[in-house]
Amino acid sequence: MSLSRKLIVIGVGVGISFSQLESALAQTMLSAEADSQEQQQKNNSLQLPTSPNQVKIQQVRSLSLKQALELAAQNNRDLQIAALTLERSRSALQQAQAALLPTFGVNGELRQVGDQERPGDIIFEPESASPTFLSGTVEANYNLFTFGKRSAQINAAQEQVKFEQLESARIRQQTRLDVSSAYYDLQEADEQVRINQAAVENARIGLRDAQLREGGGTGSKLDTIRASVQLKNAEQDLIQAQTEQDIASDKLTRILGLSETTDVAAAEPVQTAGQWNRSLEESIILAFQNRAELKQQSIQRNISSQQRQIALAEIRPTVSLFANYQALSELSNKGADGYAAGARVAWNFLDGGTASAAAKQEDANVKIAETRFADTRSQIRLEIEQAYKNLMANAKNIKTATAALEQAREALELISFGYRRGATTQLEVNTAQNELTNAAGNKVKAILNYNRSLTSLRRAINDL
Repeated sequence: MSLSRKLIVIGVGVGISFSQLESALAQTMLSAEADSQEQQQKNNSLQLPTSPNQVKIQQVRSLSLKQALELAAQNNRDLQIAALTLERSRSALQQAQAALLPTFGVNGELRQVGDQERPGDIIFEPESASPTFLSGTVEANYNLFTFGKRSAQINAAQEQVKFEQLESARIRQQTRLDVSSAYYDLQEADEQVRINQAAVENARIGLRDAQLREGGGTGSKLDTIRASVQLKNAEQDLIQAQTEQDIASDKLTRILGLSETTDVAAAEPVQTAGQWNRSLEESIILAFQNRAELKQQSIQRNISSQQRQIALAEIRPTVSLFANYQALSELSNKGADGYAAGARVAWNFLDGGTASAAAKQEDANVKIAETRFADTRSQIRLEIEQAYKNLMANAKNIKTATAALEQAREALELISFGYRRGATTQLEVNTAQNELTNAAGNKVKAILNYNRSLTSLRRAINDL
């Protein structure tokens, strides 16, 4: 095989014309322009709205809790970031595993060597030509022995993938908790609006009765004024409740990752979400077994151990194998070629203490992970105990709040009936109305607090 053909084989080409080069440059520019346009299109997602219509609420979606959880699984941005982070970790693992394979490289060089002149010499050789050399090399390399660095890098990358898988699961559980809590907040806000609307209606009836009694000569102007004040206060409470309802809806919409022009409403009535049939001790053991956070700290300890080994490997010898084929030719004459193979040893045994310092940092990281494990374990137990005790307390509160609500309704009916006949005062009517409003709100809070505690317990054992 001729030298030129050999050079073609290894990827070295000569004789590219200026027209070919110009065409290649033009194609490159067109490709760059197309890439720029494509990038601009991708970046449109980073643009902010500029007109009121782009952020104006266009629709209201009525959702059950199950539907809200499904939407969050599809659209929640924290979940999307977690998925992308996991994908990045898997790519990093592939990068680390690539070190198990040899590397191949090709390079070529076209070089013209000019005449070397000594100081003071004047040379007039217009017809002389400087020699032109063409060279090319194909080389393969493989790291045979890295003193554990390569395996440690792969192990660390594998552990990082496990960490991000657990992190994705943790964020999924936390998102479900956040969605459930936001949904219960919206339900409570809806019920508070309904309760305050009823309070306003009762206050209007009370004002009407006071006006009728005053007109009939059996009531006083003071009773009418008190009834009017009661109505105004109830209307103010209703406005505040409606504001809190809007805020709760906005919060849930954001967690669900819905469009800025969409608002949500709770479609389900307020009711208990289920029962908890495990003891406190059983709940604690399940949490310790299942929580991703504890597993993550164990993995983080492993990663730090691998990073320590990587740091120490920097001052230990490495052995690599290589093989190459070289070709060299002067274009006007014959050339020469040849090959080489062998082993290389590299040992950076003095680095000023850099590797040792890095290893000490990782030793500290190992201890930090162990300390965080203990702290996380303690925190998880606290979460279980708080949620469990709150659940038991709210289960009792539901019963007492239900009884109080029935009594408050009965009391208002009796007092209102007595007021119309002059047996009770307007102050008693106002008090009864306020007690009914509070009792209705207390029952709603007791049920929803029960649901919140139940959801927190399920989240605490990683079963939400």
